[in-house]
Amino acid sequence: MQINQPDVLAEVTAAFERYEQALVSNDVAVLDELFWNHPSTLRYGATENLYGYEEIRNFRAARPATGLARRLLRRWITTYGQDFATANVEFQREGSSRTGRQSQTWMRTPQGWRVVSAHVSLLDAPPA
Repeated sequence: MQINQPDVLAEVTAAFERYEQALVSNDVAVLDELFWNHPSTLRYGATENLYGYEEIRNFRAARPATGLARRLLRRWITTYGQDFATANVEFQREGSSRTGRQSQTWMRTPQGWRVVSAHVSLLDAPPA
């Protein structure tokens, strides 16, 4: 198995960047597109656990569209062979001192790269 083949890494990086842009601009249609439409898809959020594509889609539709801007502190994308990848970032929301973490598992599907599992969490703020 080859790790981080340049062409595959470029594809996943482009998909991740598309996801990131959709996330901060609340482009729900693109966010829905980039999650695998399957009952096995999973997203653990900072305050919610979502099982299956429908729960994720419903969450996105109801989520407030404010306070989404963030700065990526670190991005770590790794591809495994041709069809599997992980993307992990550390981020900070504008106006917050808390560091967030986001992990995504990506899979190549006939429709393109899709998130099959995701996890978002926030670390406690550093002591003042």
